[in-house]
Amino acid sequence: MAQPRSRSRSIRRRFVPFLLLALAGALQAPFATAEGDRLLVFTKTAGYRHDSIPAAVAAISGLAARYRIAVEHSEDAALFRLDNLLRFKAVAFVNTTGDILDEEQQRAFEAFIGAGGGYLGVHSAADTEYDWPWYGELVGAWFKSHPPGLQTGTVRFARPLGGSWPVAWRVTDEFYNYRNRPSAEVTVISALDESTYEGGEMGAEHPIAWCRKLNGGRAWYTGLGHRPELFGDATFLAHLEKGLLYAASKSEEC
Repeated sequence: MAQPRSRSRSIRRRFVPFLLLALAGALQAPFATAEGDRLLVFTKTAGYRHDSIPAAVAAISGLAARYRIAVEHSEDAALFRLDNLLRFKAVAFVNTTGDILDEEQQRAFEAFIGAGGGYLGVHSAADTEYDWPWYGELVGAWFKSHPPGLQTGTVRFARPLGGSWPVAWRVTDEFYNYRNRPSAEVTVISALDESTYEGGEMGAEHPIAWCRKLNGGRAWYTGLGHRPELFGDATFLAHLEKGLLYAASKSEEC
């Protein structure tokens, strides 16, 4: 009877490393699933709540549908478990505010990005999780202030959005000043012209949208998106579409 037990141990020795390799591969390429591509749109707030959230969710859902990306919208932080996050290509923080994830959920999100996941941040995603240094690096810069009320200013895009979209765009929104300029690791994709409105504090090239790769994943952020009406604007939707495609690893250009 000793020989069969020996064969059994040998089989287990060959099988266990294979299983571990398979699990490691799943973490490195978690998105090749039968479900297809999915996007988690997260809108939890622990501070100011934007009335543009419903319009934002609807707009992002419409953009995602063009590329057969299924959208799951939630404000339940309990979804931030690694096994659950790995169902998604990317997670969008859409007008989130304040402290919205506990430490365990934060670690799960860090692991998700490390496994190749994407992040899409909209407007007050930069007014979120000030005590989480890793998130500050992911979003690129934290909110500092904004001029009173809404203003109309000019946004200049670093590269054309495609088609007939303008390189310089006049838009009415709430324009953020940030606590810091985004690091040299990010690619700034659009900037505010501070000469076209009042209250800017970041100089002639005032970054308002940028992207980067980080720890195996990727991140895209826009500071625009305060007004509900903006989510029906064709130029803004073209801008947001590029962010969605980049965060979901469907485009290398952000």
